[in-house]
Parts: sequence; structure tokens; C-alpha cells
Amino acid sequence: MQVHKVDTFAGHRDCVYTLDAGTSPTEFFSAGADGLVVRWQLDKPDLGTLLARIPASVYALAFEPERAQLWVGQNYDGIHVIDPVQKQEVRSAQITSAAIFDIKFFEGSAWVALSDGVVAVMDTDEFAVRKHLKVSEKSARCIAINPISREVAVGYSDHGIRIFDAGELTLKQTIPAHSNSVFTVQYSPDGRYLLSAGRDAHLKVWDVADRYTEQQDIPAHLFAINHICYSPDGALFATCSMDKSIKVWDAGSFRLLKVIDRARHAGHGTSVNKLLWSSFHQQLVSASDDRLISVWELTR
Repeated sequence: MQVHKVDTFAGHRDCVYTLDAGTSPTEFFSAGADGLVVRWQLDKPDLGTLLARIPASVYALAFEPERAQLWVGQNYDGIHVIDPVQKQEVRSAQITSAAIFDIKFFEGSAWVALSDGVVAVMDTDEFAVRKHLKVSEKSARCIAINPISREVAVGYSDHGIRIFDAGELTLKQTIPAHSNSVFTVQYSPDGRYLLSAGRDAHLKVWDVADRYTEQQDIPAHLFAINHICYSPDGALFATCSMDKSIKVWDAGSFRLLKVIDRARHAGHGTSVNKLLWSSFHQQLVSASDDRLISVWELTR
């Protein structure tokens, strides 16, 4: 596998924590510790458009395709929704005074992971909370949705993963998954596996059909794993870590294929926090504490 660094997007003034895709394969959004919410185009490098200035760190962004609106988890001030075209706020809801770590959409609902252990399920039409799911005193850190099994996996700082029924909004299963906080969960595109990782630097693979039996336990990085992301064709996935590296894996065999780092590929100089794999030339986008967003092309 060959790795080519296509570009570096600069402009953030502090750590970049989160990324999400927009309406087209070339469009994506970023936010982080500086409170700036920025729109970028992969085919127009480094020409970012400032959409909002948030007076707090932003850990969670989620683009809602139906309305073409961007949900921003403003820490300690709830949810703010931005129209990226008009560059203005269209809705806001003070649903919490806690930090917001993740937002995911499924069938008219937004699942919001909060630092007080609550998962708030919002009705996107009514823009109101349908239910508060509280099954831990520790932070809810990350969310993944399996549309095939209609299940929602939530990773927590108490080292566990909870599986919820997406329709009934009920707890189905608790998995004592890791030896430290779970920072990222991701279902495989075919819905067969749940991947999880976090502060213990281990990548774990769970068999969904077999009641989430552990299939693999891979010591994947040196330090905390911050995010897992699948390629658009589902053949690969990538992990990124506090150890400053990005690793690319075969999705079928879970075999390590490539390490992207500073020494070999002019990679990031500090923690890599978030990944986004675009269908535009299969480009992999990474965001880091070094304030930079890097774009990579991988060829096999």
C-alpha cells in the first residue's frame, strides 16, 4: 500500500477534535478547542469558510442530510444547528449543561452522548428530547448505529459498552469491554461486527450476531485510540491515536496494512483525534492536536 499526503488544511487556532462530511463528497466540516466551525472543500485546498464562532470547545459535529444542516455540540450550552449555506444558526436547544461528546442520527432521531452519563435521544422534527437514557455515572463518549440490527452501541468512560434498541430506546446488553475509557465504537458496513477502542490502546472486534462475543483483541497502538473509521467501500478501516499515528487495516482479516506517521509520511506531530474517509478519490482526512487537518490518498 502506498500513502501520499495530498494536502494540509491550516486555519484552526487550537486542537481540532471533530470532523463530519457534508452534502457532497468533497465537502466536510471541522471544529475543536478554538470554537471555530469551518467548512472545507477537498477540491479547493485550504480555502476554509468560517461558519460559526462558539465560545467553548466543540467535541461533536453531525451533519443532518435531510435538512442539510450542521448540528454543533456546544459544550455546556446544548445543541446549536447551523445552515452552512446561509452561515447562520437556525435552531438551538439547551438540552444539557454537560459536555457533548458525540451526535449520531437514525430515523428521525438524534442520539447525543453527554459527559454526565446521559444519552439524550432527540426528535429531529420536533427538536426536543424524547428520552434520557442513564445507565452509567461516567461519561457517554461515543455512539455507533447499526441500521441492520437496529441497535445503538454507546461507549462509556466506565470501560463498558451498552447496546440499545434503536426503536424501543431500551437497554439490551452491557459489555464489559475495555480496561479503560471507550473513546470510539464503529459498526462494520455489513453490520456483522462492532469495533471498539479507547484509552487502553486495544482494538476489539465483537460479533454482533453472537450476542457481541469478543472475536479479536489487538494491541493496536502505543497510546489511546481516539477514532475508528471505515473506507467508503468497506474494504479497509483506519484507527488514529494519541501516539500521533494513523494505522490502516484490512477490514476482512483485521490485519495491519500501513502505518502513517511523522517520520515516514510527514504525519501529525501530536495526537490524531478524528478521521473522515471521503469517497472523493478515497481520500482519508485526519484532524489533530497540532491544529492541522491532513488529507491522504492510499493506493494498493
